[in-house]
Parts: sequence; C-alpha cells; structure tokens
Amino acid sequence: MLRFAFLALSLTLPVAGFAQCGGAFSDFKAGLKTEAVSMGISPASADTFLSGIRQDPAVIRADQAQGVFQKPFIEFSRHLISSQRLDKGQQLARQYDSLFDQIEATYGVDRTVLLAFWAFETDYGAFQGDFNTANALATLAHDCRRPELFRPQVLAAMRLHADGDFDPRTTTGAWAGEIGMVQMLPKDIIENGVDADGNGRVDLKTSPPDALNSGGKMLQHLGWQPSQPWLQEVSVPAAMDWSQSGLETVKSTADWQALGVTARTGALADLPASLILPQGHKGPAFLAYPNLNVYFEWNQSFTYVLTAAYFATRLGGAPIYDAGNPDVGLDSNQMKRLQQRLQDKGYDVGDIDGILGAGTRAAVKAEQQRLGLPADAWPTPALLNQI
Repeated sequence: MLRFAFLALSLTLPVAGFAQCGGAFSDFKAGLKTEAVSMGISPASADTFLSGIRQDPAVIRADQAQGVFQKPFIEFSRHLISSQRLDKGQQLARQYDSLFDQIEATYGVDRTVLLAFWAFETDYGAFQGDFNTANALATLAHDCRRPELFRPQVLAAMRLHADGDFDPRTTTGAWAGEIGMVQMLPKDIIENGVDADGNGRVDLKTSPPDALNSGGKMLQHLGWQPSQPWLQEVSVPAAMDWSQSGLETVKSTADWQALGVTARTGALADLPASLILPQGHKGPAFLAYPNLNVYFEWNQSFTYVLTAAYFATRLGGAPIYDAGNPDVGLDSNQMKRLQQRLQDKGYDVGDIDGILGAGTRAAVKAEQQRLGLPADAWPTPALLNQI
C-alpha cells in the first residue's frame, strides 16, 4: 500500500540547480550524483549506486492504477478484512507476545496497531513486493507528478548504500519504494530503523523484531500517544447537524454526547474527537481520536486509514461495525464527473481521479449545505444531478 511518512530529515528538498524531474534520465542521474556528493556521499559510492539504475515503466503503471482506493469504505474494508487475517493476527499476537510487550513499553504503540499495518502492508510479511527499490524510487523521482516526495527517498537510499545498508541491485519491495514487513521508505529507515535482534543491522524483510520495533519507533516519532485510543464506533441519532461531521471539526466527547452520539460498546474516551461518516449519515459512524492523525502520516488515503484503524480495533476485540443502510454512492466515472463539476465551480478537489479524498469531501459538504441537503460529505447520484 502506498504511503508517505513526511519526516524532518536533513534529506528533504532538492537544492536549486540540480536536475529535478523530466528531461533526459542521464541528466537526472547526474543531478542526483551532484546532490549526493554535496551531502557528503563519496563520488565512487554515488557512481556505484547510479550505474545500473534504470526507469521502470511498470512502476508508473502501478502509480497510475490505484483503483482500489476508489472503493467506498464498506466495500474496501470487507475486501481487506477477512476471518483469516483476524485469526492470523491473533495467532501472531500470541506468538510474539513478549516482543509486543517490549514495543508497547518502549514506544507506547498498541500491538493491534502494528499488527494491522503488518497485515495490510504485506499480509504479515508474505508479500513484500518484487520491484527493484532503487529503480522504483528513481523512476518516481524522475516522473514529474510528485518528485518532491520521491527525490529525497532516492537520496536516502544512496545514503544507506554509502553506509553499507542498501544494495541497489538486489533490494526489492513495493512499487513505491517501501521495503520490508511493514513497508518503510529509506528515509523512514534512516530515522527510525531499529536493530532489535542485535545482529548488527536493521533487517526489515526477515526479522519481525527489527520490523515491528522500527514501525513502533516511527509511529512514536510521528506523534503517537501511548494508552490512548484512535478510533471508536458510535451510534448517531437519526437527525442532527451533519455538517459537524468530518475530520475538520473537533469537539469534546461531552459535546458529542450532547448531540446524541453514544459509544456502540464501552464508553467514549475523554479526548477531543471528530465524527467520521465514511458513507454518509445512514452508514457506519466512528469517533476519531487524536492518534488517528498519526495514521495519515503513514498513509494519505482516507479509506485505507479508516480501514487499518478499524481493523486494529477488531484485533482488540471490537465487534463488526454496523453498516447501516447508506445511500447509493457514485461509481468511478460518476465521481470524476462530480469532481470536474466541483472544480468548474471553483472548488479545489485535487486530481480528477474518481477518489473521494479530503478536497472532494469538503466540496461535497459545501454543495450539500448550499442545496439544503444533509451535509454529510457523501456524494450520491441525486447530488450529482443537482450540481
């Protein structure tokens, strides 16, 4: 799964004057060498890293074909969460009980959170990707869609190589350059890699202690608060001001209770929270606590984040969510038409990609309010017709 942790490292933005993206790939590699040398990497090491690097068209195809993120939450979560994944997660929780105890004591990250990432990123390590990592990162850095994200990752891989911790010929992983059981990018490894098994190197591909400790340290680095929840299913009244839902609105649990929001099981946490209605006011409902923000540092997809966070609660014993009876949503082509119409009205919806992201949700909510509809940010064919 594609995700980007935005970490404050010295390897951040490229220096002006270096070849950035597009153009001849040989010029791009020359620019990478110049920048790497300016950061203290030896010319010989940079040459060794770059000598066999090539563009991989399959990486670009994968980057442009993330149709899974177009699925709505109910369909997406049912696709990813299976009884087998639940059973395997619970079995691994028992198998590595002492390891998870150590991680929770050191980094304050609940085992179920790491288990959920382990499950979704690589099916508990079974499918870690077979793309050449150096080629993947260089291809995406040369492509001009998001060079500001990927160029620093190539430079981080060059740093790892210079330190003897990365072989550009044999290191493989996901198409977007992530490596190992919980899929960490090179910058993540530099900042948060942990040699937990004590063998002198950070091995994220075959060592659960290294991979899970590194993931725990990264989540702590990103702001994870120990002993705090991240997501809780709630029941909502049949009628309320639905415009109060969404991650942009944060209220105390007392305020949510005053609006009729109640925990489906247990009690609400005494923390600021946002009401999330992934498929509108007739579908599932959750309160998102501050730790959920850390998930968005791991992955930018709303649907992926919500599913991973929910799966972690399931591993901790939460019941299957109440799917409700949400209104029919839009298919991919309808969503693109909606995004285009919203963009034509002046809304910033980002790419016209058929994905219900944050910008599209905000625009949908604004149009629902304008039209006097329940402002729950869930687009329907009726809304599309009215717009």
